[in-house]
Amino acid sequence: MFSFLNPFSKSHSHFPFQLNDGGRDAAGFKGGAGDCVVRSIAIAAKLPYIQVYEDLRDANARYAEKRNDRLAKRLNEKGSSPRNGNHRNVFHDYILSHGFEWVPTMKIGAGCQVHLRPDELPSGVLIVKVSKHLTAVIDGVIQDTHNPSRGGSRCVYGYYIKKN
Repeated sequence: MFSFLNPFSKSHSHFPFQLNDGGRDAAGFKGGAGDCVVRSIAIAAKLPYIQVYEDLRDANARYAEKRNDRLAKRLNEKGSSPRNGNHRNVFHDYILSHGFEWVPTMKIGAGCQVHLRPDELPSGVLIVKVSKHLTAVIDGVIQDTHNPSRGGSRCVYGYYIKKN
């Protein structure tokens, strides 16, 4: 029987997936949470989950004290816990301080140019920003509590890549 690879098929461009909570369970946290920022940083930077969690809680609290905007109000109402999510202004500098470089992949009005697929992202240690989520990609494998790739169609806004 003769078969060939359809060049229009996306089946050859899916990231492998590895279930990884970044050490959340081992740190004693239970239940679900919107902690993708903590998990992805812990995984990619090889840091203990609790360290990243506490560092970001402190950064959230400092941000809320300094600012007088909608995010600061939400942080003050909900608390500074990273389980409720983190604003880019809070986590961006933290990620950079751990040896990562930001690479934007989307421009205003240009549409999606890069998808969460191995043929569109570099190899290495990445923290990838997609809509309302961060995920770690280590040596071509998504490390997360779920596969956020949407079959390779998820648009990537940018990524942090670990510098050598």
